[in-house]
Amino acid sequence: MVTIPLVAFIALFVTIVALMLIVWSVKRRRDPHLKIHGESDLHELLPTIAGLTHDSLQEGNAVEIMQNGDGFFPALIREMEKAEASITFETYLWRDGELAQRIVSVLEKKALAGVEVKLLLDGSGGKGIGRKVTKRLRDAGCKVHRFHPIRISNLGTINNRDHRKIVVVDGKVGFVGGHCIVDTWLGNAEDKKHFRDITARVEGPIVGRLQSVFAENWIEETGDAPSGEKFFPKQEKKGDAGAHLIYVSPAGSTSSVKMLHYLAIHAAKKQIRIQNPYFLPDPDAIDAFGEAVARGVDVRVMIPAADATDNALVQHASHHRFGALLEKGVRLYEYRRTLLHQKVFTVDHMWSGIGSTNFDDRSFEVNDEVTLGIVDADIARQLEEIFDADMLEADEVKLEVWKKRAIWHKAVDQLTFLLNEQL
Repeated sequence: MVTIPLVAFIALFVTIVALMLIVWSVKRRRDPHLKIHGESDLHELLPTIAGLTHDSLQEGNAVEIMQNGDGFFPALIREMEKAEASITFETYLWRDGELAQRIVSVLEKKALAGVEVKLLLDGSGGKGIGRKVTKRLRDAGCKVHRFHPIRISNLGTINNRDHRKIVVVDGKVGFVGGHCIVDTWLGNAEDKKHFRDITARVEGPIVGRLQSVFAENWIEETGDAPSGEKFFPKQEKKGDAGAHLIYVSPAGSTSSVKMLHYLAIHAAKKQIRIQNPYFLPDPDAIDAFGEAVARGVDVRVMIPAADATDNALVQHASHHRFGALLEKGVRLYEYRRTLLHQKVFTVDHMWSGIGSTNFDDRSFEVNDEVTLGIVDADIARQLEEIFDADMLEADEVKLEVWKKRAIWHKAVDQLTFLLNEQL
C-alpha cells in the first residue's frame, strides 16, 4: 500500500523537476547562440551596434574620464551642490561612512533648498543606508526608495538586483560608471583599502537618455514619472563625442549589454582592451575572442589578482576560463595593487564602453545594468593609456605556468564555475 509520505515525496520531486524545466526553458529562450555575419569594421557597424542595443548614436557630447575616488567624488559633490532643479541618484552599494555622510549632507541641503531629489538604492546592496539616514533625507524632502527590497512579496524578483550607478543633475550633467557609495572607493587606489575605478562625466544629448534609464527603475518602484524641464530640459551640443547608451532590465529578451560586447568583439580589426573585475566569458565569447586574435586583433584583458579581489569565488570561476582564453591567444593580466573595479572596454582606438556591467552572466542576464558607449578617439586613447599604466602594477598570466597550477586550485576553479550564472 502506498503511504502518504511517499505520495508527497513523489509530488515534491515532480514539482522540482517541472520548475527546473521551466527555469531552463526561460534561460534557453533568453540566451541564444549569437551569430553575427559580415566583415564590416567598427565604424561601419556602429549604427548596427546602437540599433541592436535599443538606441541610436547621439552626437554633440562632452565626456570626461574620472579615475578613482579622488577624481570622481569631489567633482560629483561640486556638481550636486550647483543643482537648481533636480538630482536623480541610482546606485547599488551604499554603506555608512565618511563618503556616505558627505553625500547625504549635500542631498539634504539641496532638498531643503527646493531641489527635487530622487534617490534609488538597490534593495539588497543599499540596506546600509539605515533607517535613521533614510528618515533624515525624507524629512528634508528627498524621495528615497529601494529597488526590489527584500520581502516576501518580492520573492519572484529577489535575484534581480539594480547594479547601475547613475547620477543626473538638473537633467544636464550625468555620471555613469562603477563607483559605489562605500569608503573603500575613496582615495586614489593607493592600497588594498582604496579601490581602483572609473566613472564618466557627460554633458550633451546623451544625458537625456541617461535620465530615461534612471526613470525606468524609479517608475517601476514608485509609479512616479519624473517629468518636465527640471528632469528633461532641451539638450544642447556640448562637445564632439558620439555616444549611445546600453542598458538591460531582464525581461526575457536577449540582453542588450551582452549583445553590445559580442558585436564590439566581432567588429574589432586592430585591438581590444578590457578591464573588468568579474570576467567570466561563456564559450561563445571565448570563440569570438579567438576569432578576433586569428584575424590579427591584439586582445588584452585585465582583472584583479587573487589577493586583490573582493570575491574569491568569482575569481576562481574566472580562472576556469583562463586556459581556453590563453590557448586562443588572448593576453591576460592580473592587477595586484588593489581591487580593479572599473568596467572598461575599448576597441580599435575609437570606441569605448564605461559603466556598471561586468563581463559575466549575472550582469548580462540577471542584474539591471548600464554601459555608456563613446565614439571618440581621444577618450579611447585616454583609456588605452590608463590600461598601459595599470600594466605596470599587473602580472601577465602565461599559459605554460597556468597549466602547472596546483590540483586543488584546478578543483576549486571547476567547482565554483558551476555557480557562474549566479556569482
